[in-house]
Amino acid sequence: MNFESTIHRFIEDHHLLFREGRYLVAVSGGADSVALLLLLKQDGYNIEAAHCNFHLRGEESRRDEEFVKALCTKHDIRLHLAHFDTKTYAELHKMSIEMAARELRYRYFEQLRTDLQATDICVAHHQDDSVETILLNLLRGTGIHGLTGIHPRQGHIVRPLLCVSRKEIENWLERQGQDYVTDSSNLVADVWRNKLRLNVIPQLLDITPQAPRNILNTAGLLAETAQIADEAISKTLARMGNDNSLSLNKLLSSDYRRSILFAWLGKKGFSSAMISQIAQQIETAKNGSTWMSETHELCVDRGKLLLQERQPTRPTLHIPETGTYVYEPEVKIRVSISTDMRISRDVNMASLDADKVRFPLTLRPVQTGDRFVPLGMTHGSKLVSDYLTDRKMSVFSKRRQLILTDADGKELWLVGQRPDNRVKIDGTTTRILLLTLEADG
Repeated sequence: MNFESTIHRFIEDHHLLFREGRYLVAVSGGADSVALLLLLKQDGYNIEAAHCNFHLRGEESRRDEEFVKALCTKHDIRLHLAHFDTKTYAELHKMSIEMAARELRYRYFEQLRTDLQATDICVAHHQDDSVETILLNLLRGTGIHGLTGIHPRQGHIVRPLLCVSRKEIENWLERQGQDYVTDSSNLVADVWRNKLRLNVIPQLLDITPQAPRNILNTAGLLAETAQIADEAISKTLARMGNDNSLSLNKLLSSDYRRSILFAWLGKKGFSSAMISQIAQQIETAKNGSTWMSETHELCVDRGKLLLQERQPTRPTLHIPETGTYVYEPEVKIRVSISTDMRISRDVNMASLDADKVRFPLTLRPVQTGDRFVPLGMTHGSKLVSDYLTDRKMSVFSKRRQLILTDADGKELWLVGQRPDNRVKIDGTTTRILLLTLEADG
């Protein structure tokens, strides 16, 4: 089967492209993307091109842009250009140049796809890229899914050239009489991928010329194995809990706890090394033990593992007088004085003796060591943390709990839970301080 037929068959087998679709083709100017653009144009697909200039290689970056412009003009293909200050973006977000460029590129492509109402985005990854990715993931310890290689489709990203090698692409372009540009940064063995491409893979080829194909065949088998494992683990997870909570006892009774945790936490920002560490530590972890990824946090709470997105620290709000105050964008507190002695049973409202309270008030998250006298308690006081534990509140909920204090630091209201007994309404009360928390949703 020749080069074009191999790609046509691959597109059909994986249902990557459709004649009625509209596609955005990512074009860097390198051999792979140039071949992809011309193949799809020759096959009559409705395509437009997109090129990103990351301003990382000086004159070479300008050369690439001019080449892509000329190529698209020659073949009457509409071109979209984007320019990025990649170094500044990387410094601002504390990430590598490579990661910054990748994030900028794919964010731009998706926004452009949406704006153009395009079907999908075509990128030019090929077999060699997949082999490099498998080896990279093996070095990083990403688990079985990382060893399945690059997939033909990932959301709106499609890869029609995954069935051919870099050498086959270059040979096809030579037969077409089509030139392309070369990114000189790919010729320096600095980052991991370049070291693999320039140093490691040539040595594997010396051992056996079939090394890339054998690696890809193994990746295919692992993909089937991963699918079987995913189905089994999915059923196990359903028996243990849900997306946000797992039974710790059920997890500890399993011989496959690390695999279960990989499936549960792998897409929540937890690295493979961190997940392995969690799998070892949970057996002796105390209530309240917490682990954090960049996006999520996990904690042990009364026989369960709880998972949630990381929450910003709640602010402190000072309330100098009566009125309505915005605490958070969707949370307001209304403070008013009334002579109406009726007491609401709404948990988001509190009625206090106004003459026992001194302004300004402070609304803030609960802190370690906070104590109050729950309404009805006549002797002593209680740690707020103990009160919330008695109410069976999770570690995460405790952290979000608000408390209202007055100018003397006296606790007035454990918000949404209970007022303080020291400011309760009694037979001597003439004015009521009415507190109302309003939260959307």
